[in-house]
Amino acid sequence: MIRLSTRRLRPGMVTAQSVYNRSGGSYLTRGTVITPQYIDKLKRIGISHITVTSADPSLNLPPPEDIVNEKTREEAIHRVYKAYTTLEKGGKLDIDPLAETAESIISDLLSNKSNLVQMTDLRLYDDYTFAHSVNVAVLSTMIGITCKLSHKDLTNLTIGALLHDVGKIDIPISILNKPFSLSDDEFALIRNHPLSGYDRIMNLDIKHIDLRPLAMIACQHHEHLDGNGYPYHLKGGQVHRLARMVAIADVYDALTTARSYKRAYSPYVASKIMTKCSGLQFDKELLTSFLEHVALYPVGTVLKTDLGYGIVKKIRIGLTNYPLIVIFADKSGDKLTTPVTIDTAEAAHDFIKGVVEEQQLLSLVYHLKMDPAILIADEFENE
Repeated sequence: MIRLSTRRLRPGMVTAQSVYNRSGGSYLTRGTVITPQYIDKLKRIGISHITVTSADPSLNLPPPEDIVNEKTREEAIHRVYKAYTTLEKGGKLDIDPLAETAESIISDLLSNKSNLVQMTDLRLYDDYTFAHSVNVAVLSTMIGITCKLSHKDLTNLTIGALLHDVGKIDIPISILNKPFSLSDDEFALIRNHPLSGYDRIMNLDIKHIDLRPLAMIACQHHEHLDGNGYPYHLKGGQVHRLARMVAIADVYDALTTARSYKRAYSPYVASKIMTKCSGLQFDKELLTSFLEHVALYPVGTVLKTDLGYGIVKKIRIGLTNYPLIVIFADKSGDKLTTPVTIDTAEAAHDFIKGVVEEQQLLSLVYHLKMDPAILIADEFENE
């Protein structure tokens, strides 16, 4: 896969990410063959980059499987959008649709246990909260399943994650998407959203669902185990276990998503940032379990290695740092006569030197007169 600026897109390329609007509709779904009209639309709505499965439009490779179904994700975003906007307008929250969505997310994840998190969706800056809440719910539920939570706890975790940012409806969008430093007053308003979320959830007139676990997630998802979080500077066991799971999913999704004030980090870079906070900001055991199910180098990623250039062929749960790769060019970028498959788990610790990004990869493809994705086409289709 390759992340390209929209100006470099060509008809025939296949999207590896979906692009959603604020209410859950798709501007473009993953696996779509790009047309000139789609390219124009992406430019018009302000999408600067998108990941495609190959730089060669003729390969027509499908994207890796998502861990939840497209319909589940779209419906979830729509229901979160409806729930948040209804509350914002002073209406009552109908939690039953969110509970149904939680069941769909749990069911999808239990059915796709062998799939890893590979590509997140794309969102416009102003539409961030709704799709972000759904992605956090999916990632949190994945953690909960790996920890063998009961179905009741999984349901609370998923609904709570869908509502974890509900306190942000009290913050002006201009502050949420401000592209430069916040004032002290604005920052204080941002830091108040967990308390606002807690109050909004606990004040719901709902009898058939235990609201307290949901409210604790909203209140504590920015707490750090070392006491440096907010709003209460809780430490260690004072932080609700479900909130610890949501905290990990929340930060990972934020790091890997572009905002008006920051670029999107790659999964590998996001994992390095979060690992440095293991045991301090995050629960070490939960973070380890999470990263064992995230493709730090998604299938189709081109890497620079000790032996030259290679493309990721396969990733495995528990070995996400060590993909199987196909070396196709030497260190000078010249094509090998015979590509070589390497299990990086058996190579030196620093065998992988880094990800080959857009400009360098396009230059390499031009030099080789081939897209290395053709070497893993069968694997790509089986993911």
